[in-house]
Amino acid sequence: MMTADQTARNKASARRIWEEIFPACDVEGLAAVTDPELIGHGRRPDEPAGFEGIKQTMLWLTTVFSDQRWEIHQVIGDGDLVAVHGTHHARHTGSLFGIPATGREVAYPYVHILRFRDGRAIEHWGVRDDMTLMRQLGVIPAHPAGARPA
Repeated sequence: MMTADQTARNKASARRIWEEIFPACDVEGLAAVTDPELIGHGRRPDEPAGFEGIKQTMLWLTTVFSDQRWEIHQVIGDGDLVAVHGTHHARHTGSLFGIPATGREVAYPYVHILRFRDGRAIEHWGVRDDMTLMRQLGVIPAHPAGARPA
């Protein structure tokens, strides 16, 4: 049974990942809060499993985006699960899956869900609003032809 103190520590670790560790590209900090055998549900096809995968994602993001900041809106904990709702802010300064750098500022929402064991993330699920990101990068129109904004 997870205690309220453990849940609070897990919430703090999850917040730290996006507010401190990812923006600083802190590999040691990431290792401290991530299990070596982390299960990344929905990882990229070229992304290795475990800690190595999440580390590579963190480092890869710095080649795509500069001035990264993760704005946290909510952190919700229930037992060993923590959900983080936020917005990723950055400037697109590198190739993103073949999309050349645009120099545009982007801000798109996401939800990350982490399962913790012994103070470390052991599972991760992530959902990003990729449609908003693609619109902000100019890859797709803000409003499809014939559609009227709401």
